[in-house]
Amino acid sequence: MAVLQKMREKFGIAISVIIALSLLYFIAPMDDLMNLFSKPQNVGEIAGTGITYEDYMAEVNYFTTIHEITTGSSVQNEQSQQQIRNSAWQSLLDRYMFFKNCDAAGIKVTDAEIADLFSGEHLSPIISQNPMFADESGAFSVARVLQVDAAAQEDPTLKTYWDYLKTTIRTQQYYNKYAALFSLSSIDSPARLQAAVAEANTTADIALVTVPYSYVRDTTIKVSQSEIKNYYNAHKEEYKQQANRDIEYAVFEVKPSNEDIAAAANAVESVIDEFAATSNVKNFLLKYSDRPYSEYWYRKGELKTVNSDIDDFVFSGAKGVSKIFNSNNTYYAAKVVNSANLPDSVYVKHILLTGTDAKHKADSLCLVASRRPASFNNLAAEYSEDQASQADGQIGNIGWMTQSYMIPGLESVITAQVNKPYVLNTQYGTHVVMVSKTSKALPKKQVAILEKQAVASKETFNSYYAQANALATLAGGKYDGYLKACDSLGVYSHRQNNVLESTSTYGSIDQAKEVTRWIFDAKKGSASGIITVDNKYFFVAAVKEVRKEGYKDIKELSYSIENRLYTQKRNEAKTAEVQNLISGCTSIEEVAEVLSQEVRNISDVSFSPRSMGAVEPAVLGAIETTEVGSVSRAVEGSRGVYVFRLDRKDAGSFYTEEDAKNVSAQKAMYSSQLIMPVMQQEAGVKDNRARYY
Repeated sequence: MAVLQKMREKFGIAISVIIALSLLYFIAPMDDLMNLFSKPQNVGEIAGTGITYEDYMAEVNYFTTIHEITTGSSVQNEQSQQQIRNSAWQSLLDRYMFFKNCDAAGIKVTDAEIADLFSGEHLSPIISQNPMFADESGAFSVARVLQVDAAAQEDPTLKTYWDYLKTTIRTQQYYNKYAALFSLSSIDSPARLQAAVAEANTTADIALVTVPYSYVRDTTIKVSQSEIKNYYNAHKEEYKQQANRDIEYAVFEVKPSNEDIAAAANAVESVIDEFAATSNVKNFLLKYSDRPYSEYWYRKGELKTVNSDIDDFVFSGAKGVSKIFNSNNTYYAAKVVNSANLPDSVYVKHILLTGTDAKHKADSLCLVASRRPASFNNLAAEYSEDQASQADGQIGNIGWMTQSYMIPGLESVITAQVNKPYVLNTQYGTHVVMVSKTSKALPKKQVAILEKQAVASKETFNSYYAQANALATLAGGKYDGYLKACDSLGVYSHRQNNVLESTSTYGSIDQAKEVTRWIFDAKKGSASGIITVDNKYFFVAAVKEVRKEGYKDIKELSYSIENRLYTQKRNEAKTAEVQNLISGCTSIEEVAEVLSQEVRNISDVSFSPRSMGAVEPAVLGAIETTEVGSVSRAVEGSRGVYVFRLDRKDAGSFYTEEDAKNVSAQKAMYSSQLIMPVMQQEAGVKDNRARYY
């Protein structure tokens, strides 16, 4: 990749390893917009500002560039694409909403703070945990930070990444400070803390009688339509909703048939003898295997990620080719190509040369270094074109490398002898390379793996398509027709309610936005044709209900509101009934007899936040206002009506002021988590990105 090549030339060979491992928080590219002109031109709105497609794409492109720099690749999977899209949107939220709120609150972040977070006493985790700034031992190094800073001033690509780090750290500091406004201002007064300690240290013994509510509906309790309407209007904000759909769908997953599985097994069996005999495993695997040959040296246990049986075979000492192993309809056979005792990591030095006489000069320098290995760094300082690789402060030191932390072209260092320089060529030029030290050598193997996964044949694919087509054809584009078709064909129909425009998962199937797009373009009562997902699933969907953005319809809520109001009225009526029955009682035993219930003695009822749950909160509240030795009035709870005698109420000392402070701090932490949702609500944020992706 051009940007990485330039970075490597400017900053040193080591950057190709460092950059590749320095992936941080925000990444991801965006696929092309579909049906752009049939969708709203704004992907959202933040604090009254419409976010156009161009605005959003500018942010997406920026984070795509960061992704390419940090990974060295322009290829992203769906997960990384989603991360990039979310990062781009968050960046816009910060610009048009969050930073404005910070400014209104008087919050500032100075350059001196940023410098301290980069290399001072209060390091940001974004820096201290970034492999780019670690030395060969893996520890954070301020010298590495200064080295990258200096190199970034000369290389535009590296500067883009450096500025990104600064922006990320500055933004994080703003968030920390804004959250601190809540956490540090949430201070309980000494009087309130003392009251909390006193309340939490109070324990009581009670004799409790419980009258549970009946599950049988009381027909004398009525809830009118006007009461339902009044409740709905009074609590309308609780019933806000996004646009959503209720659907049913059938899905046909394309799976290999028994014939397809047998074909995969036969494909391996038919070439197993040739696999055993061939001396060119690389070409053989290119021709017959789903897995190409890798020159990686495996140690025991590493092949279990491929197949446990292969790992056992390779390190058993057995010769030749393994038997054929089957795992999840994938067939394997293995052959040990090489065996050696090798280290996991090696410390590498190099001298980089370019130009027409590079090979001749490299041979001469290699001869000098082989006679006097200690002179290698001096030679690198004088002749190497890579003056930026300076692990441990010496020019020429690339540092510790492993098979997974490796500059392309230098793989041979893993098997190189210590202090034996040699010459090799890479895409960067001609190198004189020397390994100066290694970790402990372990038994390792190079392994050729013949792998063949059973895949659905064209015939199998077409058979599943035919099943889906039969259902879609019988449905005739109608929801009722879909239900009848499922019934007549014996197809299971899945239900999924409250599908949002952002929904992409149906059951266990991810990345199925094609289904969602059809659902939100369809009308109530319609059924789809075949919707293909990942060339592996055939969906046929039907829309049962369509709900627009706004407030839920009172008709949908009527039943639940009626039940809530009924429960409230029933509880009040039962409490009044119990109070009337016990009005002449002078003891808890008499109360129990009148109510035909038993007395239950409960000891050490505590008011501590850590100990609640023995009785309902309503009973705890009543204990506070009841005299010791007295029988309470009827107490309305959520599970029943309670009457109790208070036998003891004492203050202890097990709950401390420190406990009260911790509870207060937890409450402040929970409230800080609501900052962004509340901000977005107040700013009228509308996120319409789901219409595009």
